[in-house]
This record gives sequence, structure tokens and C-alpha cells, in this order.
Amino acid sequence: MARMYADGDDLVVHLAWREKAAARRGDVRVPLTAVCRVTVEPDWWRALRGVPQRGVWIPGVRCIGTRSHHTGLDFVAIRSGRPVVCVELRPAAPFRFLAVSLPTRAEAKTTAQWLGRTAPRIDTSTPWRQPLPVPEENSAPATSGTSPTPPLTSPPCVRDA
Repeated sequence: MARMYADGDDLVVHLAWREKAAARRGDVRVPLTAVCRVTVEPDWWRALRGVPQRGVWIPGVRCIGTRSHHTGLDFVAIRSGRPVVCVELRPAAPFRFLAVSLPTRAEAKTTAQWLGRTAPRIDTSTPWRQPLPVPEENSAPATSGTSPTPPLTSPPCVRDA
């Protein structure tokens, strides 16, 4: 089962050898400074965003690997029926989001609290994950005399003062 821990200035998602084979990659490493927000999602399926790219996807059972969407890539190691620690990352990180299942809600909450204390720049402005922005729809014809609406961007991670 995947585990999260700090190794120096990095957050590491350590995968068991079977998970490495399923995800077709080694352990995931991101700088702790890239961690923006940490939450616990009790419903495992809510942590999945985008479309599967590389990995194993068994509907209703297990999801491990990368998923892509219009703002980047997510890495997930999720088992159904288990709570998920969700880690939102800043744009400079190799992924935009990490999601890792843990056996119990208590363990997930403890891991999220530990990560919240360990990462130096956590945004605590809201206890909930931020939704993906909807991409601008370019299929509608522009009307004359109106300015185009700017494209939507992800809400920035704000550092608490």
C-alpha cells in the first residue's frame, strides 16, 4: 500500500513493488514547498479527476497511475472504500494533485495534519479542495462589440499570514 513521508525537503509517495508495476513508475517525489493544500476525502471516487493516462484502472476497485486534465497531471494510488489524503500542488511541481488511500479515516486525518505541519507554505484559507476550472468554450461565435472573456485559471494557493 502506498505511503507518504518526508525525505529531506521532499514529499515522497512510496509505492509497493506491485504498485510500481501497475503505475509503471517508481516512487513519486515532489518538493515540500510545492504543497499548497492538504485535505482528507472520505469518498474515494471524489479524488479522481481527468482521464486515465498511465496505470491500472479497475472501476470500483483500484486506481493507480497518472490522470490528465486541462490543468496538468494528477497521480493517484486509490483503493475503493478507503479515505484518501488529497495533496494539491503548486504549478511548478511535476503533478498538480496527489491522492493516496489510507486504511482508516484516523490514519488519513493524522497524515494530513502531519503534512500540514511539515510543508512550509500551506494554504489554510479553506478546508476543502478547490475545483478544477472549466475550460473556456471557444465553439460559440463571438458577438461584435464585446470583449472576449479571459480564460479561467486555477485558484492561486494563498499563504496564510
